[in-house]
Amino acid sequence: MSLVNFEPAARRASNICDTDSHVSSSTSVRFYPHDVLSLPQIRLNRLLTIDTDLLEQQDIDLSPDLAATYGPTEDAAQKVKHYYRFWILPQLWIGINFDRLTLLSLFDRNREILENVLAVILAILVAFLGSILLIQGFFRDIWVFQFCLVIASCQYSLLKSVQPDSSSPRHGHNRIIAYSRPVYFCLCCGLIWLLDYGSRNLTTTKFKLYGITFTNPLVLLSARDLVIVFTLCFPIVFFVGLLPQVNTFVMYLCEQLDIHIFGGNATTSLLAALYSFICSIVAVALLYGLCYGALKDSWDGQHIPVLFSVFCGLLVAVSYHLSRQSSDPSVLFSLMQSKIFPKTEEKNPEDPLSEVKDPLPEKLRNSISERLQSDLVVCIVIGVLYFAIHVSTVFTVLQPALKYVLYALVGFVGFVTHYVLPQVRKQLPWHCFSHPLLKTVEYNQYEVQNAATVMWFEKLHVWLLFMEKNIIYPLIVLNELSSSAETIASPKKLDTELGALMITIAGLKLLRSSFSSPTYQYVTVVFTVLFFKIDYEAFSETMLLDLFFMSILFNKLWELLYKLQFVYTYIAPWQITWGSAFHAFAQPFAVPHSAMLFVQAAVSAFFSTPLNPFLGSAIFITSYVRPVKFWERDYNTKRVDHSNTRLASQLDRNPGSDDNNLNSIFYEHLTRSLQHSLCGDLLLGRWGNYSTGDCFILASDYLNALVHLIEIGNGLVTFQLRGLEFRGTYCQQREVEAITEGVEEDEGFCCCEPGHVPHVLSFNAAFSQRWLAWEVIVTKYILEGYSITDNSAASMLQVFDLRKVLTTYYVKGIIYYVTTSSKLEEWLANETMQEGLRLYADRNYVDVDPTFNPNIDEDYDHRLAGISRESFCVIYLNWIEYCSSRRAKPLDVDKDSSLVTLCYGLCVLGRRALGTASHHMSSNLESFLYGLHALFKGDFRISSIRDEWIFADMELLRKVVVPGIRMSIKLHQDHFTSSDEYDDPTVLYEAIVSHEKNLVIAHEGDPAWRSAVLANSPSLLALRHVMDDGTNEYKVIMLNRRYLSFRVIKVNKECVRGLWAGQQQELVFLRNRNPERGSIQNAKQALRNMINSSCDQPIGYPIFVSPLTTSYSDSHEQLKEILGGPISLGNIRNFIVSTWHRLRKGCGAGCNSGGNIEDSDPGGGTSCISNNATIANDPHSTVSQGSIGNTGRGSGAGLHPPGTAYPPTLGTSHSAHSVQSGLVRQSPARASVASQSSCCHSSRHSSLRMSTTGFVPCRRSSTSQISLRNLPSSIQSRLSMVNQMEPSGQSGMACVHHGLPSSSSSSQSIPACKHHTLVGFLGTDGGQSSAADAPPGNTLSPANNAHAKKGEVIYRVQIVDPSQILDGINLSKRKELQWPDEGIRLKAGRNSWKDWTPQEGMEGHVIHRWVPCSRDPGTRSHIDKTVLLVQIDDKYVTVVETGVLELGAEV
Repeated sequence: MSLVNFEPAARRASNICDTDSHVSSSTSVRFYPHDVLSLPQIRLNRLLTIDTDLLEQQDIDLSPDLAATYGPTEDAAQKVKHYYRFWILPQLWIGINFDRLTLLSLFDRNREILENVLAVILAILVAFLGSILLIQGFFRDIWVFQFCLVIASCQYSLLKSVQPDSSSPRHGHNRIIAYSRPVYFCLCCGLIWLLDYGSRNLTTTKFKLYGITFTNPLVLLSARDLVIVFTLCFPIVFFVGLLPQVNTFVMYLCEQLDIHIFGGNATTSLLAALYSFICSIVAVALLYGLCYGALKDSWDGQHIPVLFSVFCGLLVAVSYHLSRQSSDPSVLFSLMQSKIFPKTEEKNPEDPLSEVKDPLPEKLRNSISERLQSDLVVCIVIGVLYFAIHVSTVFTVLQPALKYVLYALVGFVGFVTHYVLPQVRKQLPWHCFSHPLLKTVEYNQYEVQNAATVMWFEKLHVWLLFMEKNIIYPLIVLNELSSSAETIASPKKLDTELGALMITIAGLKLLRSSFSSPTYQYVTVVFTVLFFKIDYEAFSETMLLDLFFMSILFNKLWELLYKLQFVYTYIAPWQITWGSAFHAFAQPFAVPHSAMLFVQAAVSAFFSTPLNPFLGSAIFITSYVRPVKFWERDYNTKRVDHSNTRLASQLDRNPGSDDNNLNSIFYEHLTRSLQHSLCGDLLLGRWGNYSTGDCFILASDYLNALVHLIEIGNGLVTFQLRGLEFRGTYCQQREVEAITEGVEEDEGFCCCEPGHVPHVLSFNAAFSQRWLAWEVIVTKYILEGYSITDNSAASMLQVFDLRKVLTTYYVKGIIYYVTTSSKLEEWLANETMQEGLRLYADRNYVDVDPTFNPNIDEDYDHRLAGISRESFCVIYLNWIEYCSSRRAKPLDVDKDSSLVTLCYGLCVLGRRALGTASHHMSSNLESFLYGLHALFKGDFRISSIRDEWIFADMELLRKVVVPGIRMSIKLHQDHFTSSDEYDDPTVLYEAIVSHEKNLVIAHEGDPAWRSAVLANSPSLLALRHVMDDGTNEYKVIMLNRRYLSFRVIKVNKECVRGLWAGQQQELVFLRNRNPERGSIQNAKQALRNMINSSCDQPIGYPIFVSPLTTSYSDSHEQLKEILGGPISLGNIRNFIVSTWHRLRKGCGAGCNSGGNIEDSDPGGGTSCISNNATIANDPHSTVSQGSIGNTGRGSGAGLHPPGTAYPPTLGTSHSAHSVQSGLVRQSPARASVASQSSCCHSSRHSSLRMSTTGFVPCRRSSTSQISLRNLPSSIQSRLSMVNQMEPSGQSGMACVHHGLPSSSSSSQSIPACKHHTLVGFLGTDGGQSSAADAPPGNTLSPANNAHAKKGEVIYRVQIVDPSQILDGINLSKRKELQWPDEGIRLKAGRNSWKDWTPQEGMEGHVIHRWVPCSRDPGTRSHIDKTVLLVQIDDKYVTVVETGVLELGAEV
């Protein structure tokens, strides 16, 4: 009987639903017999009555209608029976003479009608199948009783299940575990019946592999008897916990079949397992038809049917596509939903969480979309390519030499890629050397400043891996398909129908596994070839089937090897750590059972089950089967912040203030960083070899996280991160020391210390490293994260002077935010607010609130014992005036102005709120810090009637006062570095503006804090109140984003699974709640404490457990630079367009004699001339050197005769003289100078739009921008001021812009139409004059910069290689160079220098450049390098560009 529909009578009217499956808030109810008079004949209470003394209680509150029927009131008051209502139908129920707790002790309570229906069906099936086996005589004598006992236990588990069960993954009541026994019983009974039926009704067809006839009746009967024995052992099996709950078993079964039969990946959930398994079956079904049709065609030695070639091409393409898809379909479904049914989310501006959006889901959808678009193209190309290769008969003509070449190639490439390279890159190669043989750039750096540099061996690893899995393995599989298909499908083997199925499955499995995880495939291939081609060739069942079955066998052998390594390492007598007395007792008793231990290891490897140490001792037992994911619950850390806690708890108890909850955000950010780069780093070989289920530990100064790799696909990795405590237990610290300490200095050899060979480990160190369940892979793994700096707020505010500084910055912050607010005019015009501020407007007003303190408030008036308006103006009026002057429309700021009144009222209110939060005890440090933290998190309590005017607009609190208190903490921190710097209003104002832009200041419980961290904000600041373990302290937390260095430690995955399984059994089933239990004591050889601490709560105690997160290789920029980005239709279109532009560029340069490719404009320019005559004749128009007209030539006027005009051309370069104009030229350290200029009418300025990086043109070519990042900071600041002040356009004016190719490393650029702004700042400020007035030969002289135009830049260089100086080029008779001036030519050589010689380190100005292949003969270099003309004092030096160091432009 199940208690579905059972409800106490008292709850029928209220309709309160019980939300828990085993604990109900209802109590036993009084039952009045007249309530069931409508059913007078139904009396089940007598049938179900137990001891009435346990069920009856004294109660005198009876229905008055029962007094006459049931005798005197006194008798009824003595005995009142308690009943429980059992609802048969919505309006039909009967009473049962049980109270709720008694019923729960006898039966499980079902929450849904479906559970009850399922229980009834399973009970019927158990009885039916059991009766069939009994009738057919499978059991005799005592085994009949045993089988009936098994049936009874299965049926009773549906009424009352074992809680907790030995295989239950969770504490408390588990609803699913109740169905385990009947489901397994039905499966076993059905299997017994099928095996018996098959043994008695075998067909004549025999299925034989490797000498074993699987259709032999003896084999089937033996399997049937084995299942019968297993069924009879159900009580022991379920007591020990060898079978999981049903959903876990289904997920495990689908995952194992998908991995070993279809070559799939591990799965992340039950839905994902079913989805992946179904996709594999569909793929096999689609390919089976082609294979079957091809096998029906005629085959001969030199001819393979074309249909089979089509099958092979599709097989490779389908395998490639399946290997690149994640098993979790949720992101794919989300992408389809967003494309088919797009949602328009309406944001509520009043909702503080409306701006908080997690960018990860959208990023994952974009990654899936890119991969699908790429697969659409690549799969077609792969299918056609391999079809063409297969149909070319290369696999028949070149035999048998081809297969041996492929075998040798895969052995060599695999050995180098997966053994040699990972070993020489390890921290301790082969556990012999003391440092890596191939080191990265960051290996010897103390603090890493940039992202990891891609090394040559990383590129080699990527290309070898790419060639191995995309070329070599597909060719091997196609070769075996071609040579084995006819034999497999022959009647002697498997016949056509079964042969086609095996060929399809084997090919799909081998290809998918090779695409997804080729790490150990070369071992399988080489061993299979040696075993079946040399040793036991007679046993071979064709190489295709041999590879298929050996891949499954090797997977199990690797697992067995890991289990044995774990066992031997864990129980080694010289390093055993006894955590309790039981461990010491169990150690000697485990020695005689070593043979049984080996059998258990083999069985557990066959079924992929963990082998866990019992209670952490040396006794090992096999656990139940689990998927690779291991944990059956989807436990994820839920960070406690203001978005998921009640407001009352936020104000009173400050939930989530413990260090663990606050620090969990760093692990969440680490998860996001790994999501972005993990897959690419794995493919680059930075984590060594990896496979499905591997576990790694990332360790840094304070972060210690376990990373569990679950799904390994082709270009994707699904992982889960488990972050441990920052300040862990003593045992955790000992193990952290073990993984971070170096062993290079160990000089021991047995009992003495003779030392060791240089760069080689000592004997003791090498021996100890071989007896560990972990190894250090990398010591400098670079990952983007946050460095944490915490300062004690108590020490920063200990003295009154420091508190006064904070209060002063608090007031100035309020003034800044109110004057910069866009709603200031609205506030000043608000009548309600002005009415409330009328009291403050009085010049003689003084606020004498006792919360003000002369030790803290700088504007405290000692005469009036308060803060007067006059004293406030004396201190802060200058700051108000400055802030108002920085507004676009400055306001009146005299002493009696409304703005000063508003600032005065707000500052008084803010300080009064601080005093109120501090309980009016600001002189007490603890109270002051408490109030400061309350205001920092936004807890403002308006307690004075004089401050109620603030309620006219609460934005004043949210956008003015709260930012003011937060900014004051940062300014107070800056005060320690330079105490007098912020006395200058300009410096203080710019500092606040800078902090607003680059720094996020928020409370750690604010959702905006988490959003800022996940958005990779450069810096964050918070005031933390820590209440943990009796501590009560305040800290100022500062986060700075930078590159962190981690140690990567690879842990034996079977060690992790075994310890996890042992902890689950010990805490859930055995209920050992001892916090100092022996199984969590430190064991350095296995990292027992760290691994057990990472279990799901409440089994372990990690501070963060991430959801299952998938990382894609497409998001790794360094990998994309090596292999290229995804091949999609859009990318192909962009490639064709860019190639066409490059062709046009090259052709345009080639059509001109001596043309320079770099001088042409790809993709067309943006120049346009609306009125050429006006531009040419307007003396006021700003024209760059070398452009239209002859009025006002610049310093390069001597290059061409007067009157030379260059007509404008559309989309092409018409001048190379921008090179002479002296702009900063292209180099790795600076922005580049384009070798062209073009004209643009001022009306084009209207097409510019503002952005955070400056002006952005509507049309911009790749060379029409100049990098800002690498310019001097002074020039950048001046540029930003011009961008703010310059009007968008001026009618009648023409601008000439220079096309400037941007540096590849820059992200900010100036559009072409604004280059005159940059040139104006880089050029000299001297007046302009005609070049005709300048004396000959001095036009280029820096001394005559007054003749230069605004668009000119003079930059300095330093000679670093005197051998590059061309000291005789000026006297060459060949006249290789055309000089800008004859007088300069005569002075630019040793003939003019006399005794002077240019030396290394000398500096000078570049006044002319000769560029290779320039169109203009006056600027064309005679060699393939740029030549510079440098003036050093009054001397001229000609030097090759590679011999100088640029020092930057002169401003």
